[in-house]
Amino acid sequence: MVIIERVRHLIRPFTLSIRLAANIIAGHLIIGLLSRIRIISVFGFFGSLLLQNMLFVLEFGVRIIQGFVFRILLLLYALEYY
Repeated sequence: MVIIERVRHLIRPFTLSIRLAANIIAGHLIIGLLSRIRIISVFGFFGSLLLQNMLFVLEFGVRIIQGFVFRILLLLYALEYY
């Protein structure tokens, strides 16, 4: 049981960092996919442009929240292992 707990404590920061990175990258992928719609038609161009701008604002908020979560997790781990 002790070995399992030690492995869990060693792996947990890596899994959380991968999850944070995936959350950050997901928004960029969606914006990239929406940029492909512009090629189809004029309506697709303006609709895609509007959606991309809205997602960019949302993505900015996600960056702030993810940075806050990362700092809180870093602080918690530092207090736990110090």
